[in-house]
Amino acid sequence: MIKNNVLKGVFLVGLGATSYGMLATFVKIAYGEGFTTPEVTIAQFVYGITGMLLINMFQKAKKGNDVVKASKKNITQLMLAGTSLGMTSIFYYLAVKYIPVSIAIVLLMQTVWMGVLFEMILEKKLPSTQKIISVIIVLFGTALATNLIQSKVELDWRGIVLGLLAATSFTTTMFTANRVATHVSSAQRSLFMLLGGAVIVTGFAIATQTTPFNFEIFMKWGIILALFGTIIPPLLFNAGFPLTGIGLGSIVSALELPVSVLMAYFLLNEKVILLQWVGIVLIILAIVIMNVNFKKKA
Repeated sequence: MIKNNVLKGVFLVGLGATSYGMLATFVKIAYGEGFTTPEVTIAQFVYGITGMLLINMFQKAKKGNDVVKASKKNITQLMLAGTSLGMTSIFYYLAVKYIPVSIAIVLLMQTVWMGVLFEMILEKKLPSTQKIISVIIVLFGTALATNLIQSKVELDWRGIVLGLLAATSFTTTMFTANRVATHVSSAQRSLFMLLGGAVIVTGFAIATQTTPFNFEIFMKWGIILALFGTIIPPLLFNAGFPLTGIGLGSIVSALELPVSVLMAYFLLNEKVILLQWVGIVLIILAIVIMNVNFKKKA
């Protein structure tokens, strides 16, 4: 029975990671149709918040008073934590304007070593040898996956900076999401974090949208982006991670990387050479090393 639960968890986390992996390709296609970053992010958050509201209403109707209500303090904390969620979307979607999706996702995966750094600063303790080895492998894998070894390749520096900023804000989101109001239901937490992210996204849209807002984005890409970016993955992760555990769950969630690259290869015709695939495999290997317990149980 336990084995079946673990397999179920692996399936759920894998599906969630696959959903996230598809996201950037859809954004790039939307850009090709003339939509802007503010239009894409606003549509995604509007539908995402609507979806989460409906899920919360359904849970309330089903469980009644058994649902733990978030206090005002919890709501404030979750909305503040959600601001980094909004920044991740903005930075990541801006990055794919300047660099290929296959490179942007590799930069987003720098959360592996950034997470180790955050942990070291916040908990004031040096990382284990296992984590240091993982970080070295990630950095080497990134050099291969972004094709930095071949000097012929020129990447737009704006895309690289934005990709790294997306990774930084995503790392912040992961840390705060695991520490803030954990006793509240995942649907409520997701809703309030999305509301916090929406404040940032709306501010960004007001400041940068120079043309009239194209409301066609809501009909064409809004629902798809919300489903694959803000509704399906959090629900699947929240259902799957308790069954797999953080270690195995983190390894399975690394599926996001090859899925994103494959989507870009097939739908956007982005060129991915063998050396880049080696780099991608190394990054996934580093995630495995970081999350596997090599010490034998007594």
